[in-house]
Amino acid sequence: MTSVFEFLAAQPILTLFLVLGVGMAFGHIKIKGVSLGAAAVLFFAIGLSAWAQSYEIAVRIPHEMGILGLAIFAFAIGVTSGPSFFHNLKTALGPIAAMLALYVVAAGAAYGVGKYVFQMPISLIAGTFAGATTNTPALHAAQHASGDPGTATIGYAVAYLFGVIGMLIAALAALAYGKSDTDKPSPISNRTIRVERTDHPVIGDLYQKFDRKVTFSRLRRGETGPIFAPALEDTLDKDDLITIVGPHELIQSLANELGHPSTHSLIADRRFLDFRRITVSDPKVAGRTIESLDLDLKFNATISRVRRGDIDMVGEPNLVLQLGDRVRVVAPTHSMKDVTKFFGDSSRGLSDINPIAMGVGMTLGILLGELPILTPTGEYFSIGAAAGTLIVGLIFGKIGRVGKVITTLPNSAAAVLSEFGLLVFLAMAGTVAGGQVAEAFVGGQWWKILVLGMLITCIMAVGIYATMRWVFKIGGTKTAGILGGAQTQPAVLAFANGRTNLDPRVALGYALVYPAAMIGKILVAQILGGL
Repeated sequence: MTSVFEFLAAQPILTLFLVLGVGMAFGHIKIKGVSLGAAAVLFFAIGLSAWAQSYEIAVRIPHEMGILGLAIFAFAIGVTSGPSFFHNLKTALGPIAAMLALYVVAAGAAYGVGKYVFQMPISLIAGTFAGATTNTPALHAAQHASGDPGTATIGYAVAYLFGVIGMLIAALAALAYGKSDTDKPSPISNRTIRVERTDHPVIGDLYQKFDRKVTFSRLRRGETGPIFAPALEDTLDKDDLITIVGPHELIQSLANELGHPSTHSLIADRRFLDFRRITVSDPKVAGRTIESLDLDLKFNATISRVRRGDIDMVGEPNLVLQLGDRVRVVAPTHSMKDVTKFFGDSSRGLSDINPIAMGVGMTLGILLGELPILTPTGEYFSIGAAAGTLIVGLIFGKIGRVGKVITTLPNSAAAVLSEFGLLVFLAMAGTVAGGQVAEAFVGGQWWKILVLGMLITCIMAVGIYATMRWVFKIGGTKTAGILGGAQTQPAVLAFANGRTNLDPRVALGYALVYPAAMIGKILVAQILGGL
């Protein structure tokens, strides 16, 4: 095996793709319905590197390559999570505060047990904390603050493995109760309603009353009149037929308020109004709100739904369209050709990686990640490229457009970039950790480090699971993402995404806490290492 490992050590690109291919092959294996997914790449890389280290050969994937992958992953996650992140930010303050408090509790327990029970040096304790929370920037802070980088690294390497496994178990537990989540988005449907009211309600008033979460796509006066797209100022008369699109429970409530569901379907009659799914591929449309497109004035058309990835959304006026979105447009039959041309309807809208937005966003994110931040102890630290690109990605995803420049990526392109970037980072992290683990287990204190690391990881895993579920009443699917974000561990996110078929609540939970988690762990590790 010596010649094989020497060859792999000299060929890092080949090693990268070997780890990706073989690791994902193991990741697809299911045991009682559970598979590791992308996390298997990390574990395979650890095993391969540790095996090579036993022959005193360092098989490594370059650090810079892994950081590039992590930065791409974080930026893509930020772009896709941006619109919902800022909407949910106010409700995230409590969970973020609880997470930061748990870091302090975990560090306090590590200090007490490590110093007074195991008589471990502070550098080893701080390194173990960084490994148990799987955070490399925290390791750097612990190394610098303790003045003993070698010992801190040993603690990090031994504790790292359970830091991943323990949080994967917690995420699996969260997803188990996530099957009964109440925050799951209601499915979008449509229904034709026969109006029974005689007070002539205004459509705009109904629209506001239902919090702008429904759209009114078709209206027919009486039994045989023409079907047309209603305006907000139109009123409804008795025996009118109105087609409404929105979440199922809101449609039911609106049907009860107006009259009753009709057996007639206005959608089936396409003589006057037609509907079509159209892909947004024209840059002039992307990054703009539905309301700003003025489709009613240009084509007498409306957008009833928007499909982004595998998620259907109501065509709300303030929804920002992205390249690759598939909009369901209702328009006069004779105008449909012009409407289709307006949106582009090209497959390039699904695959355009938008190099301008990606290049500018990644540059700004990496610069932000390298900015020196002063700590209470008088030392400086930086949040790193991953946190920086995530923050910029969230902002870019929220604003959608700056002048003529689109700041978002198509959902499908972002998904591909994030998955590939994640796999590259996991492969790098695994080869680095595997080599360190092999060396660390030679020492006699490995079992103390392992026990202390398990204690720290369990405090974080159980604490976050309990507070999110029973204190903040957050659903299990979103909690699985929060667990990954709190651990700043992409493998946990990948595992949860694989189990939920990329449910957007997972990425949202991850993005909500990740920046604060990164900063909090660096500060705690630096203070702990300086004690």
